[in-house]
Amino acid sequence: MGRYNGPVCRLCRRAGEKLFLKGEKCFSPKCAVDKRPTPPGQVVGRRKRLSERGIQLREKQKARWTYGLLERQMVKYYQEAKMKPGMTGKTLLQRLELRLDNTFYRLGLADSRAQARELIVQGHITVNGQKMDIPSARVNIGDVIGFVESFKKSGFYKERIKDLQRKPIPGWLSLDTTAVTGKVIAEPQISDMDTKIEDRLIVEYYSR
Repeated sequence: MGRYNGPVCRLCRRAGEKLFLKGEKCFSPKCAVDKRPTPPGQVVGRRKRLSERGIQLREKQKARWTYGLLERQMVKYYQEAKMKPGMTGKTLLQRLELRLDNTFYRLGLADSRAQARELIVQGHITVNGQKMDIPSARVNIGDVIGFVESFKKSGFYKERIKDLQRKPIPGWLSLDTTAVTGKVIAEPQISDMDTKIEDRLIVEYYSR
């Protein structure tokens, strides 16, 4: 299955909650979930109650949509998490949170994960002073993330530094508003996530 290129607000409505895929729009009255909280598509009679398998599938899809992953990427993350000691579900979500594009977004340096991916692919981002253009790259405790020097002359950067303190930063990250850099200071916890994902259901889905 290819990457979804349709209206992302439909994904939030399908999930039944905000996945924060549209940046500032998600926090405005224009948010599709607030305006139309029902699932997309034509309603014919009463909707069938989801089966246990359907509930597991929806939770897995919610995680995929949140982080912008293909199915094969999601399977790879699950397989890697299963090989690690500890709880597979918790490890899976931690690895997703530690993606560079997600970390950059959680620092408030991008309006959405999609925008963060675009900035990274275009070569505007650095990790420990080195340019990085791989959105899925994993960051580690102690890594410092920022912009390349040449990009600091752009209009986007100048607008971004005005809004740095507007968004809450999760406890596993720190933000230097003077240097406009972020640092990974701890492992992410499930309680720090901006979207509630039931990792147990994802593990059950892939375990069958």
